[in-house]
Amino acid sequence: MTSQTGQPPVRKRPATIVDVAQMAGVAIGTVSRHLNGQPVRAGNRDQIERAIAALSYRRNSTAVAMKTNTSHIVGFLVPALSEFHAAMLEQLSQRMRMAGRAVLSFCHGAQPASIREGLEFFATHRVDAVIMDGEVAVRQDLQRYIDDGLLVVLYDNDIPDLPVDRVFVDNRNASARAVSHLLDLGHERVAIIHGSQHDSAGRERLSGYHDAFAAHGLTPDPDLVVDGQWAEIRGYERMRELLALGDPPTAVFSANYNMTLGALAYLHDAGINIPRDLSLVSFDDIPALRLHNPGITAVVQPIAKLAEAIADIVDARLADPAAMGRQVVRVGCAITLRSSARRLQ
Repeated sequence: MTSQTGQPPVRKRPATIVDVAQMAGVAIGTVSRHLNGQPVRAGNRDQIERAIAALSYRRNSTAVAMKTNTSHIVGFLVPALSEFHAAMLEQLSQRMRMAGRAVLSFCHGAQPASIREGLEFFATHRVDAVIMDGEVAVRQDLQRYIDDGLLVVLYDNDIPDLPVDRVFVDNRNASARAVSHLLDLGHERVAIIHGSQHDSAGRERLSGYHDAFAAHGLTPDPDLVVDGQWAEIRGYERMRELLALGDPPTAVFSANYNMTLGALAYLHDAGINIPRDLSLVSFDDIPALRLHNPGITAVVQPIAKLAEAIADIVDARLADPAAMGRQVVRVGCAITLRSSARRLQ
C-alpha cells in the first residue's frame, strides 16, 4: 500500500508512557503506578485514562512480562493443525481466554529442529507455559528450559522422566474396549492397523489390542498386527495387505482417523461392503466417520475435557510456581456404536 505521492506510508510512532504523562499533566511515576494497579488520586486517574484513550496507548507486553514475570500468553507447540490438534487449539483457546490468557501456536511438523525453534521462540517471548505433544528426541533440550523455570504440560504423547504435568486420554483402556466389542460380536480374526511405536499413544493403543485378546483367552495372529504409521496412505496399503492374506481378518481396528480414512478408501476402491464383508472400528471420531454410510463405530477423544484439565493444571501451577510436579491426568473415552460392526454368524 502506498500514499498518493507514491511513497509507502510512514508508520505512526506508538505512544509511550512519557506521552501519556505529558498529556495528562502528571509525573511518569504516577502513570506507571496507575498502569500497575497501584492507587493514585481520582483526578489524576481520570486524566491518565483520558490521555490513554486519546493517544491509543498500548502497554509493551514484553516489558510487562519482564517486570511481572507473567505474559498471560500460553504457548501451544503442535505437530500440525490436523483435525485433532486444531480442535485442541480451539478448546484450549476458549479455556485460557476465561482465565485472561491467550494461546500462541507454533506448528513444527514433527521435526525435532523445528520443535527446538518453537521452544526458543516461546522462551524468548516469556510465555507463562508451554503445552505440547511429547517428542522424545527433544528431551534434553526441553529439560534445560524446565530447569530455567518453564512450565510444561504434555498431552497426546509422553516424554518419560521429565518433571512435568501430563494430560492424556486413557488410550490403552479405550482401545481394549473397542477391540473387545469386536471380539464380543464373535470375531476372532481381528486385525489392528496401529500407529507408530515411537509414540506412547501408539504403544498404548497396541497394548489395549493385546489386552482385549488376553481378556477373552485368545492370542492374535501376528499377521493381523500391522503398522500404519498414523498415515492415511499407510492405512490404505495396510488394509490392502490384510485383505490379501490367505486367511484375512473379519474385523479391523484402526488406531487413528487418518489410517481409518485410508482403509475406507481402499475398501471403497475394492468394492468391499461394511459391515457385510468386513467389520471396522476406529480410534478417533470425526465428521467423516459419522457421515459415512454406514456410520463407523469409533472411540471418541474428549477434547473439551482434555483442554479443561490442561487449563486447570496451568492455573494451579501459575498460582504456586514452586509446586512443579509430575501430575498425570488420564481422561476416559466414550465409544460411539454405529453400524460398521456386525455379529459374526
